[in-house]
Amino acid sequence: MELRILREVIKKKENKSDFALITNLENGNSEIFENSSIVNKDFQKHINQIDNFYRNKKSGIIENTNIFVQTYSKQLKVIIIGAVHIAQYIVEFSKNLNFDICIIDPRKYFVTKERFFEVKIINKWPDKALNEIELDTNTALISLTHDPKIDDPALKFALKKKFFYIGALGSQKTHISRCKRLEEFGFSKNETRVIHGPIGIKLGGKSAPEIALSIVAQLTIETHKRWKE
Repeated sequence: MELRILREVIKKKENKSDFALITNLENGNSEIFENSSIVNKDFQKHINQIDNFYRNKKSGIIENTNIFVQTYSKQLKVIIIGAVHIAQYIVEFSKNLNFDICIIDPRKYFVTKERFFEVKIINKWPDKALNEIELDTNTALISLTHDPKIDDPALKFALKKKFFYIGALGSQKTHISRCKRLEEFGFSKNETRVIHGPIGIKLGGKSAPEIALSIVAQLTIETHKRWKE
């Protein structure tokens, strides 16, 4: 591999960029591939297969070729509002997924390193905490407190920033009330419609781990939808 390519790979990994390193195993030529970018003649005739590997976040040798594709994808930020029991299970179930989790909760008695020793914790109100983090459309919000004073500011922030996934815990009745409050703050019905509420896919479970599993499953589905867009 050329030193130039190696330096570019290191830089992109540091910047947490989405890209693929494609290599011709026969002659050792390598190149960076990003989102349907133009490639040289070594790889051009396999561009569709390379693009398919990249879009599906797969790594491996393209069948019947000497082309190896190694795909790198940046971690998606997941902001959890509320250091509750369900949040502990979400963190546990997400260990082997490509999520960078941060928990926000202004209530000091909920936020302890003993309960959440593997993730970043911010013990502030969401409207302050969210403005201290670098966030974009590659961010997901999971709101769990059931307290409008805590949840609503976070939901407003996520809607304005167009997070790719927004979910909030609560019954259908609670969600209707939540959306009405957000509409009073100036959000349209089309905007509030993107909120997954009640959060999670319907597994039928009621316990904290079952609810957490349904949330992680829904988040995973939406992550893959986003990637294929």
